Amino acid sequence: MTQPTSGRFVAHRLSMMGDFFRSEAAGGVLLIGAAVLAMIWSNSAWAPAYEAFLTAPLGFTLGPVVVSAHLDHFVNDALMALFFLLVGLEIRREMTEGALASPARIAAPGIAALGGMVVPAAIFAALNWGDSEAIHGWAVPVATDIAFSLAVLRVLGKRVPGSLRLFLTALAIIDDLLAILVIAIFYTAGLSAAALVGAVALWLAMVLLNRSGVRVLWPYLVGGIGLWALVAFSGVHATLAGVALAFAVPAKPAKGRTESAATRLEHGLTGIVGFVVLPLFGLANAGLRLDALPAHALTDTLVWGIIGGLFIGKQVGVFGMTYLSAKLGLIRLPGGLSTRQLYGASVLCGIGFTMSLFIGDLAFRGHPRHADVKLAVFAASILSAVVGLAVLWGARRKPAVG
Repeated sequence: MTQPTSGRFVAHRLSMMGDFFRSEAAGGVLLIGAAVLAMIWSNSAWAPAYEAFLTAPLGFTLGPVVVSAHLDHFVNDALMALFFLLVGLEIRREMTEGALASPARIAAPGIAALGGMVVPAAIFAALNWGDSEAIHGWAVPVATDIAFSLAVLRVLGKRVPGSLRLFLTALAIIDDLLAILVIAIFYTAGLSAAALVGAVALWLAMVLLNRSGVRVLWPYLVGGIGLWALVAFSGVHATLAGVALAFAVPAKPAKGRTESAATRLEHGLTGIVGFVVLPLFGLANAGLRLDALPAHALTDTLVWGIIGGLFIGKQVGVFGMTYLSAKLGLIRLPGGLSTRQLYGASVLCGIGFTMSLFIGDLAFRGHPRHADVKLAVFAASILSAVVGLAVLWGARRKPAVG
């Protein structure tokens, strides 16, 4: 007996929904939705409730230490450590068995990511060199939001080849790695030598635990909590403890198991980060009172440095460096990419939402110009998404440069 047409239709739709929610793009869509909600909420009659939501006190006790923070600080300083842990696990996996597993695979996205970091920073610095406050935000336009950009690619479906998704994913992962290094080096407060030494010692102990053959996950999770606390007290931003932990968790499966602790942790974190952490981050950071923006916001070089860096600098740096390197024979692009598709992907790299807002929070938390940073990141990310989508919508598959 065959299934009725309506039943097959419903089953097909449910299958499509399941595929979507298992995809990386789902987190990007929820992030966008949370950001839109924050914008609407913060500009509505219920704006005081939004402010109360952000400043809701949270606290917990970790042994002799009592931790107390507002909700927005808890999201940015604690929950985002899970996001960075997931990013670290993805980087590690790609370096061992994926898109970054060999120099030949790293070359094209690596050069693209480097160009997409240097040119935006240069544009921002050129516009803000004389402003001692604004120049602290030079790194805001250097990052690409992988979840957001992949969500836009998802809209295009089969119009773009798999090689383009792979190229953009590898580029964004390298971009994230560079952004992590920037945060560690340039956005670190006064260091506590004792806490930093303790953090390094604990991390080395977990590495030795891994080398000695301990493959179960729980010792590393317990150690990760201690590592986060020590990194937080050291003056280095606490979220970087997540990246460090990712490179200590065993990547080889225990005897009798098919999946390693790192793989199981990555699978477990994907849903938590995509459906909880990133939407909460968007909700906590995307609220922007438009009526409270200063009159000079649209002429502020801080705003135009970020917009110019993300929208212009990213496409010039990514496309220009990749195109030139391919023409000179230094790299080979993935097969099946047209020049227009490469350019469209370069424009999408201007979507800096999550990492740009995060770096902006590090650089301007509590500062009156923090709202200007949000305005610029929103404008540049939306512009990059719309233009990139338009470029790729009509792109054809034909051989690219190189």
